[in-house]
Amino acid sequence: MKIAVIYYSQTGHTREMGEEIAKGISAAGGEARLFSVEEEMDADYINSCDGVIFGTPTWMANTCWQMKKWFDVDSRPLKLAGKLGGVYATAHYAQGGADVAIMTLIGHLLVKGMLVYSGGASLGQPFIHLGPVALDAVEGHYESCRETFRIFGERFATKAGELSA
Repeated sequence: MKIAVIYYSQTGHTREMGEEIAKGISAAGGEARLFSVEEEMDADYINSCDGVIFGTPTWMANTCWQMKKWFDVDSRPLKLAGKLGGVYATAHYAQGGADVAIMTLIGHLLVKGMLVYSGGASLGQPFIHLGPVALDAVEGHYESCRETFRIFGERFATKAGELSA
């Protein structure tokens, strides 16, 4: 199965976590390509994907404006409806609004007609209800959460494969 990871990253953290997700997708037998909203995207590839995962840094307790603009304007030519969608976020602090950023992205996925992925608690540890979050100001969290992002990618790819079969 083919999965696109679309993100915005100013510091590189959101891109790095997208790369971890891509490793998990590959481990599940999928093909993953990453696309920054600041660069031209391969629309044919995205349109042929079984799933799309979106990543955002958390700014002002919400999704960054670049992702909002991408959904409002730049995503129009893409065929996202019916695809499995997932989200992830990076943030500075746990109370910084990453959950709001994720819920905002989920709202965009629903408006686009996408199916929203959540393994919830059904798959056991780590529990990833809405989407994984990486925190860079919490001692050791940023590095220690890489495995959670890989697991999210693997679980997402598995579900995308089940749905496309």
